[in-house]
Amino acid sequence: MEEVREENKMGVMPVNRLLLTMSFPMMVSMLVQALYNVVDSIFVSRINENALTAVSLAFPLQTLMIALGGGMGVGVNAVLSKALGEKDYDRANKAAENGVFLACVNFVIFLLVGLFAVRPFYMSQTDDAQIVGYGCQYLTIVCCFGFGVYAQFIFERLLQSTGRTLYTMFTQGTGAIINIIMDPILIFGYFGFPKMGVAGAAAATVFGQIVAGIIALILNLKKNSDIRLHFKGFRPDLSMIGQIYVVGIPSIIMQAIGSLMTYCMNRILIVFTSTAAAVFGVYFKLQSFVFMPIFGLNNGMVPIVAYNYGAAKKERLLKTIKLSVIYAVSIMFVGFLVFQIFPAQLFALFDASDTMLAIGIPALRTISISFLLAGFCIIEGSVFQALGNGVYSMLVSVARQLVVLIPVAYLLSRLGNVDYVWWAFPIAELMSLSMTVVFRIRMGKKVINRIGEEQVVRD
Repeated sequence: MEEVREENKMGVMPVNRLLLTMSFPMMVSMLVQALYNVVDSIFVSRINENALTAVSLAFPLQTLMIALGGGMGVGVNAVLSKALGEKDYDRANKAAENGVFLACVNFVIFLLVGLFAVRPFYMSQTDDAQIVGYGCQYLTIVCCFGFGVYAQFIFERLLQSTGRTLYTMFTQGTGAIINIIMDPILIFGYFGFPKMGVAGAAAATVFGQIVAGIIALILNLKKNSDIRLHFKGFRPDLSMIGQIYVVGIPSIIMQAIGSLMTYCMNRILIVFTSTAAAVFGVYFKLQSFVFMPIFGLNNGMVPIVAYNYGAAKKERLLKTIKLSVIYAVSIMFVGFLVFQIFPAQLFALFDASDTMLAIGIPALRTISISFLLAGFCIIEGSVFQALGNGVYSMLVSVARQLVVLIPVAYLLSRLGNVDYVWWAFPIAELMSLSMTVVFRIRMGKKVINRIGEEQVVRD
């Protein structure tokens, strides 16, 4: 006899209330994540500017870790939520179990990176011995103890996929608060702990991730009734893994391209001065306060869109997209105003020298122009993924960051003034907007407008 369950709230709750209910906890938790990323760098900057530069240069490899975990999570999220919308609970469970397996594989990959690839990675960017030394201390710990971050990725995605985003706010918030508390203690050696310097910042990060991952696992086992994890006799299902990565690989490529973009930008900027690379690292920390809430909004939106796509509820799907775009553009506009009005005050948080301020203030004001376009592009890119066509998102990201941003930044750097380099960001975002609009129109005609046609034919 087929198991009967109540319909998930993603198919029945009023759309605006549903979107806010699912997104707001994620937006708060993402803001906390942004806070601890910034606090990390604030404390590290108190060691010296080279320590800040070392942590900034680590960002491409950390982004790659997030790319693999986050892309896998996007795939699991979309496949699992769609299965729930179709009332296929066996398929939902299979997606969850294979997602956990993939998280373990990702950890093993970066364990090997941490053991063998960290020093060559830093030496490819700088020959400053102190920066390389700081960087190896930091990144080796982050990679070799990365099982915490991958546990967070998969177990929080399982909660998000079933509409339990309030729990993910708790797990992410707990991990971030632990990191913030432990940062100064381990960096400077308070309360009897050893003074670990840059390594202390890494240790605080991975400790917070491990605790959050454990809590997320417990919450899935105790509170998530929509899926049941049974690993006795588990075998990887290549078909299910393929379905996960059909959606996830474009997201992985997009974020991996971001890693490559950051690496290339560091190479371009460090030719001017290591301070320019540090400014770019600080920008990435600060912009997370603007972008992280949008990503939280995405995490709430994607399962709603995927669920209602599976349930053939077109009007709910369209309303979710419209509201998400409105909220995202509004957040980005506020971020633009802050970066335009308070750049000096933002850099003061990082104990910025006069040289850093001279480079950083024009950087924030120029780059933030791209915020005015980015909100729409981010939301629509996630819509493509939720509807099973992540290739569109991937193409936009490749064009934006590799075809436009890096070549334009390099050409502008040849003019000999670092202030020109930052204009590559608004230029690239304008191209991104153009492509996103074209793909959104195509997606509307080929997918969204046809939702429900199969059901009509069957009836």
